[in-house]
Amino acid sequence: MSPPRQTPLHDVHRQLGASFTEFAGWEMPLRYAGDIAEHNAVRNAAGLFDLTHMGELRLSGPQAAEALDHALVANASGLKVGRARYTMICDDNGGVLDDLIFYRTADQEFLVVANAANAEVVSTELAERVRSFDTEYTDVSTEYALIAVQGPAAAEILAPLTDTDLGQVRYFAGYTSRVANCDILLARTGYTGEDGFELFTSTADAATVWHALSESGAPHGLQPAGLACRDTLRLEAGMPLHGHELSPELTPFHANLGRVVRLDKSADFVGRAALAAAAEQPPRRTLVGLRGTGRRAPRHGYTVLDSDGAETGVVTSGAPSPTLGHPIAMAYVDRVNAEPGTELQVDIRGKAAPVEVVETPFYNRNR
Repeated sequence: MSPPRQTPLHDVHRQLGASFTEFAGWEMPLRYAGDIAEHNAVRNAAGLFDLTHMGELRLSGPQAAEALDHALVANASGLKVGRARYTMICDDNGGVLDDLIFYRTADQEFLVVANAANAEVVSTELAERVRSFDTEYTDVSTEYALIAVQGPAAAEILAPLTDTDLGQVRYFAGYTSRVANCDILLARTGYTGEDGFELFTSTADAATVWHALSESGAPHGLQPAGLACRDTLRLEAGMPLHGHELSPELTPFHANLGRVVRLDKSADFVGRAALAAAAEQPPRRTLVGLRGTGRRAPRHGYTVLDSDGAETGVVTSGAPSPTLGHPIAMAYVDRVNAEPGTELQVDIRGKAAPVEVVETPFYNRNR
């Protein structure tokens, strides 16, 4: 077995005292000061993340947009240069192979970003799907480091390091820029529920950009942040995670994400027939939020019970919420028990813990 890969920032993380974990074939920082401290820094100031383990895939050429229209559930042809879009790549049965973000970096060029755990699967599948189109497909994952600065102070931290007017960079936009005198793709995207930016830089420039952000962010309370707090942040924000809320056994409609499936686009695409059928007949179970009323948090795989104690679903993600101060979870439950306000239970190691169905996201920075 090959040893886990290390990002260009590995030595930086080690000097910062990071605890590491192996994830998707990479040795990644799990935490530095501690999960709750890092989580709260992102909510109240800003956190700095190394996301180099994500996969980057480039399509360029006259039919790049048409190729993505066929390969993904989104309408790539309708995306303007400089904008980004959240989407999914599904199989013939409508199952989700991965959820993605793609950027239109030029009229005939796109950058697709895949989750680390699925990067190899997505790269192989996408290469096959675009083969018959007039487009050049390249897996450019090894060319990029990816750094994210997330939190209410993110723009204030980044502004002194770039000539780009951050006020003009809209949410889900991505532009070529310079930060700390390094060429980057600057995107206003993230996975925390906060405002923030993701910076695609060369591997050679990664440490320069990281240190510049760290120095600029120090007076604002910026902290390095690991994978552990990233998971509680995305859970509070109600954002799905593949392997938990999304999988090849589930369609986007199971996860209440049917809006990303563009059945109205003229191009045929992989999984279209199955997804059209799923749109007409909603699945028996649907994804909901759960608010715990006790102290113990529901966890992935725990059984959800109805008021009579009968099984009605399964927890996909759960944790104590540092921001809200009580346990939260996402779960697939029978539609009859999916209305907000419904009182259910979760079997937590043989004991029934009360929970209430609530709307997601649990946390919204605009409320």
